[in-house]
Amino acid sequence: MHVSGETMKKILLYLATCTLFGSVLLAKGVSISGVVVDAQGEKVTETAISLVKEDDTTVGSTETGKGWRKDGEFEFEDVLPGTYTIKIDAGDRGSANQRITVGDDKIKDLEIILSTAPPKAAETVATPEVTGSEPVAGTDQDYILNELSFELKKMAAELKHLNSEVENLKALSKMWVNPLAIYSKEIILQNGSTVFGKIVYQDEKTLKVETLVGYLVIDRSTIVRIVDNVVAEETQEYVPEQIRDSYSPPPMPKLAEPKYTGTASTDRDAGKQYSANCVLVGNINETKDKQGNIIFAGEIKNIGGRRADFVKMDFVFRKNWSGETKTLTTFARGAFHTFESGITTDATLLPGAVGNFELYVPHSFGSFIGYSYVIDWEEYE
Repeated sequence: MHVSGETMKKILLYLATCTLFGSVLLAKGVSISGVVVDAQGEKVTETAISLVKEDDTTVGSTETGKGWRKDGEFEFEDVLPGTYTIKIDAGDRGSANQRITVGDDKIKDLEIILSTAPPKAAETVATPEVTGSEPVAGTDQDYILNELSFELKKMAAELKHLNSEVENLKALSKMWVNPLAIYSKEIILQNGSTVFGKIVYQDEKTLKVETLVGYLVIDRSTIVRIVDNVVAEETQEYVPEQIRDSYSPPPMPKLAEPKYTGTASTDRDAGKQYSANCVLVGNINETKDKQGNIIFAGEIKNIGGRRADFVKMDFVFRKNWSGETKTLTTFARGAFHTFESGITTDATLLPGAVGNFELYVPHSFGSFIGYSYVIDWEEYE
């Protein structure tokens, strides 16, 4: 087939035009759209946004909420494939440097969160399978600090809970070893049993007692004795109101001519490192002789650092449920000591010494339902 020269020129011009038009079509880019929000999740409008290439060349700029777009929305059109950085600076509301990689498909619904901390670039890769619908956020140091603070508070709460559990276990172990640490009443029954607890209710026939194993209701007729193990406070001497201002305590007896260092055990300064301290060793034994007299016996030990003189036990007996009481006193049998006044006593306990005591309650004393006791002594130099 013969083609003339003029026709050949037209064909070449057509092919060149098609090639140029196709290259223009192939060079057409894609669009990038999204929204800008601050750290509180509120949309940021009228904020300038720049699209920068890797060589710091700005290829596009726009503004959020511009034109027909809603608040916080932005869009770049005809962006060629490659790696870019979206730079945003909204002043006090924060800033962001979001790095993205553009492929053959457009990127939409891109969410950029501003941070008040210095921004750090994060990379988002858009592929034909991923349309960019998932929100992408920059690194927020405030968020990380809040998370760390929450974890520290959580660990502190757990540590406090564990300490509370340990304290409860210590209290329980102490309670089982010595019930009198929390319960002040020792109830002795006719069958020989002893109940440690606290009386929460009582009437003419029964007692309701709180114990380690729960609440017990005890018939009064089965109770032999109730021992009060709380040390009673020393009662103050009553002074009539008419002479209270002019009243002065009676002078110490001649025995007190040496320097006096203490009074009753309930008023003693427990903080003195070398003061005497007399305590009961073991339990108080209660027996009855053939004549019906009751004998209370036990041991007292001086665990302090000074000599204790005139060591005694004061027993307060409760005669009935109406509150009538009587008091009896017995002195401990310890070492002999002679004072400068010439008076000699055998109720002295040196540091670490143990002395016995016995209290005879005659049959004529009558019956009683319980008692409490106080250990008392004096200290002289």
